[in-house]
Amino acid sequence: GHYGRGSRQRTTDGNRNISQSKKSRVLSLRTDNVLEAYLAIMSKLKPIGENGGLIAVIGDEDTVTGFLLAGIGNVEAKNRKSGSNFLIVDSKTTQAQLEDAFRRFTAREDIAIVLINQPIAKDIRPLLDSYDQTLPAILEIPSKDSPYDPTQDSVMNRAKGFFGGK
Repeated sequence: GHYGRGSRQRTTDGNRNISQSKKSRVLSLRTDNVLEAYLAIMSKLKPIGENGGLIAVIGDEDTVTGFLLAGIGNVEAKNRKSGSNFLIVDSKTTQAQLEDAFRRFTAREDIAIVLINQPIAKDIRPLLDSYDQTLPAILEIPSKDSPYDPTQDSVMNRAKGFFGGK
C-alpha cells in the first residue's frame, strides 16, 4: 500500500523501490566520494626519497624489456654511481654482478621496489634471505620459462612465519 501522498511503494522486506536513475546517481555519488577521498589521501603522501619511487628490475632479457616498454626505465647519465634501474641477466652475468646490482638497487633512496625473476633470485638466495629492510620492497616474479613458486619466495616465507603459517 501507499504510505501517504508522493511516497513510493515498499516491498515486503520494507525497502523502498528506487528508480534505476536514482540508483545510478547514488552509485556515482559514492564513486565520486571514494575518488575524492583517494585523491585527498594521495596528495598528502610524500614521495619516497628525493626523486619519488622507482621500480628496479633484475631479470632476463624478455622481462626487463617488457618493463622498459611499460616505462620503468631510468638511466642517470650524469650520476654514474646510481646508473640505471635495471640489469639484464644472461649466461655471461656473474654472481658478483648480480649481488652488486642487488646491493646497488637496495641502497638507492629513489627505488621503492626491486623486481627480480625467481630463477635469478635462486642464485643470490642467501643475500635475499638476509635482506631485512622495508624499502625498497623485494618482489620475486616468474619468468617466461619458469612459473612462480611461492615456496621459494623469501618474502612469502617470512610472511608465513609472521602469520603463523608453516
